[in-house]
This record gives sequence, structure tokens and C-alpha cells, in this order.
Amino acid sequence: MTAIIDYQNVYEGEEEIANAIPSADNLTLWANAVLSAEGLREQEVTIRFTDEAESQQLNSDYRQKDKPTNVLSFPFEAPPGVEMNLLGDLIICAPVISREANEQEKAVEHHYAHMTIHGILHLLGYDHITDEDAQVMESKEIAILSALGIANPYEI
Repeated sequence: MTAIIDYQNVYEGEEEIANAIPSADNLTLWANAVLSAEGLREQEVTIRFTDEAESQQLNSDYRQKDKPTNVLSFPFEAPPGVEMNLLGDLIICAPVISREANEQEKAVEHHYAHMTIHGILHLLGYDHITDEDAQVMESKEIAILSALGIANPYEI
């Protein structure tokens, strides 16, 4: 498995938040953990770190929720007959991730890992709309995070 990360960091806010944004190497490690768990080979993901204004605008435009959110997932759908290893795009809101990590009393890096894994699972078609779907998705997240030495984020 090899994750190809198109790394986009457009966040220009508080220095403490900016400094906590993960490196492309960490994103690759986390993405590879998902690909390995799912038995997938080379896949490409665009991961964009942004501010609350962009997150809120995209969340409003695409989900009709007028507030910033931690991660948005936009799966890529290739036209029929076109084979591509592009999973899609993740938009990660740096201030929301930092705030949530603080509120949940967890390491911001661990929250970034969780939200990256969560977002990639969405790109792969997993969801948490029903309780049953949520249980499947959360168990995958917990297992992948555990393999990375990160505690269950749902027990905090």
C-alpha cells in the first residue's frame, strides 16, 4: 500500500494552531494504515488544511450546515470506464481540530490522526448515518488507531 498525499496547507491563523498541523509524512503514515487495513494498494488523496471560514462555506454549500466542521470528505467518482486511484479530497479545519482536541483532553496529533482516518474511511464509502453503520466505521477507526499506538477516541 502506498498513499500519495496531495498536501495543501492554506491555514494562515494562530501560530500555535498552524504549528500543530501534521506533516505530509504523518498524513502518509495514517493513510497507509487505512489502506493496509482495507487491503488496498496505491491510492491518492488530497488533504487540505483550512480555516473556519472556508470550512463553514463548504459545509454550508455541500451539507446545508452553516458552521465549520472538523473534516469534510469529497469522494472522487471516475467516469465510467476510467480507472484512477484517486480517492478524493479531505478538507480539515485546523482551528476546529485544535479546539476539539483541547475540549476532549486529547493530544492534537492524535485527533488529527483520528479525523484523517475517519475522512479516508468516508472516501472509501463508510458512513455513520445509522447506528449499525456507525458501529462498523468506529470499530475500523479504533483498530487502525490502535495499530498506530493511539487510544480509542470514543472512550475519552
